[in-house]
Amino acid sequence: MSKTVRPYQDSDATKKEQVASMFNNISGTYDFLNHFLSLGIDMIWRKIAIRELIQDKPAYILDVATGTGDLAFEAIQTLKPEKVIGIDISDGMLGIAREKILKRKMQDKFEVRLGDSEKLLFENDTFDAVTVAFGVRNFEDLEKGLSDMLRVLKPGGKAVILEFSKPKVFPVKQAYNFYFKYITPAIGRMFSKDSSAYTYLPESVASFPDGEKFNALMQKVGFQNTKYRPLTFGICSIYIGVK
Repeated sequence: MSKTVRPYQDSDATKKEQVASMFNNISGTYDFLNHFLSLGIDMIWRKIAIRELIQDKPAYILDVATGTGDLAFEAIQTLKPEKVIGIDISDGMLGIAREKILKRKMQDKFEVRLGDSEKLLFENDTFDAVTVAFGVRNFEDLEKGLSDMLRVLKPGGKAVILEFSKPKVFPVKQAYNFYFKYITPAIGRMFSKDSSAYTYLPESVASFPDGEKFNALMQKVGFQNTKYRPLTFGICSIYIGVK
């Protein structure tokens, strides 16, 4: 990336510290705004991403940057794993995830922990699958984060990463850019107490090395059989790699 995009440009805190603060600030409205701003399509994207693991039948899954747990809940429902562990640097987001776990009575299936996605506190070769939804572009060191995901995967294990990408086709590209640059921050200001979060969102997507660049980065850290699949005219993409 050409520059490090951070939520609060006037702060001296590291990107990691700023991202944690930002998600703590918006955790209460995060789920609502996610579904509202994407017109509910984000839920479909998660379903498509998790289906990439159906043939693998992973028993033990790590959900990195789990947030409020939506991808993990989708994995539990679709894949019926023995256990999913979700980690995130925002205790505010994990608080929402814990409420959802209790409400759905999934304490035996889904456990969340406060943790750094770039310093995973797990042994090598632990998980059958690693999943991430809309989290990798918030990493301070993308290569380090991907390397650590690879490390904790068992040989033959699969990583499935869902992330925003940049549409290339007219007029989707123009409409998307307008929506992300003007509409998203405006709605974010209306419903969230942290307007910087929804200015950071389009900036972080714009600076993210999507498509072939991210695929190449996965290969660089050691993932095999990498591929990516654009969804909804390239607004979002699924990236897959195997250890």
